[in-house]
Amino acid sequence: MSASVLNVRALEKTFRIGFFRKRVDAVRGIDFEVREGEIFGLLGPNGAGKTTTIKMVLRLIFPSGGTIELFGDRRGLPSTMKRVGYLPENPYVYQYLRPMEFLDLCGRLVGMDGATRAKRGREMIERVGLAHAIERPIGKFSKGMMQRMGLAQALLHEPPLLILDEPMSGLDPIGRKEVRELIIEHRNLGTTILFTSHILSDVELLCDRVGILRSGKMTHYGQLDQLLRPETRRAEVVLTDVSESLLAQLKSIVEKATVVDGKVTLDVTGSDGPDPVVKHAVQGGARVVSVTAARETLESLFVRDALDAQEQLSEGTAEATDEDD
Repeated sequence: MSASVLNVRALEKTFRIGFFRKRVDAVRGIDFEVREGEIFGLLGPNGAGKTTTIKMVLRLIFPSGGTIELFGDRRGLPSTMKRVGYLPENPYVYQYLRPMEFLDLCGRLVGMDGATRAKRGREMIERVGLAHAIERPIGKFSKGMMQRMGLAQALLHEPPLLILDEPMSGLDPIGRKEVRELIIEHRNLGTTILFTSHILSDVELLCDRVGILRSGKMTHYGQLDQLLRPETRRAEVVLTDVSESLLAQLKSIVEKATVVDGKVTLDVTGSDGPDPVVKHAVQGGARVVSVTAARETLESLFVRDALDAQEQLSEGTAEATDEDD
């Protein structure tokens, strides 16, 4: 097993808001680990506690409880924090600066010498696709260009840990593809990457492991293959030479059946998989064209998680009502 770059245990954050100092538990006792060389996705709906967690990891805010160990350091020493590259959800830049000027400033802050700052600055501007705007003040950038600028500063000093908060935000499909390639390229170079995203298709393509937050709690954690329930796996079965009577039988045992140009496509769900359906079809005289397996998607896991949370809330409300009665 790879060494641990980030180890979080029983992490909590409580805020007091409003005139009456109402208590808000933003993060509630979460545990997770980010291993060396992996891409780890921290996911959840808005308000789940993702950004609050990242800010605690970066020592931008202090936790109310728990421990954070980064590269073996629990104190958040400056020498440790210099080993992290960070892209916030909304990059903070001096808008009157041009790209090279901004990256030069960022390089100074992490102790890079002048020659290295100039070399790496030009490399990163080229890499994130901003060479055409190198003389333009950053304040005139679009949102997508601003996001690319933020990525360039996060990668400037070649940190061993890269933390990206919504790195695909504001990017068009081509920009998203380029950022995905950039993330994979740096993972292949040995960089460890922790990122948050609400674009679940990107997460499925990129992540080795994920943690899913809801209302400040970690509801799912681990490898995607382990998180996606096998009993909800799907298969698409395509048949030809299906008689009307056999089609009627198949429609009664599968979730969906469609007929196009003489081909019957069946959507099969359930823990038994497609084998019983395929056997029944073949015995009925049909010919199998293809069987394609498909697992539960991360999006469907999110929906399932939300429905479970609503059900628990409803049950809790009903129990409270019964007690009042």
